[in-house]
Amino acid sequence: MGIISWIVLGLLAGAIAKILLPGRDPGGLIGTTLIGIAGAFTGGWLSAKFLDRPIQNQFFDLATWGAAIGGSLVLLIAYRLLFGSSRD
Repeated sequence: MGIISWIVLGLLAGAIAKILLPGRDPGGLIGTTLIGIAGAFTGGWLSAKFLDRPIQNQFFDLATWGAAIGGSLVLLIAYRLLFGSSRD
């Protein structure tokens, strides 16, 4: 997959992570989408590095989506823990 595919996957993974973890985020919509993109890259890298599961070249691979959504969830939870006190 190319960089544009990972960005699109990250946007969708961030939206799915937001649906799975509702509530107000300190960064709003833009912060959540950026976390989704970073989560897709992080989840894909961790999956390839530590789980010995290479990332497929196909956009619709279930393991790739799982890694991207999982990475987005982890980063969203960490973001809320670090910056959650600034919420109204």
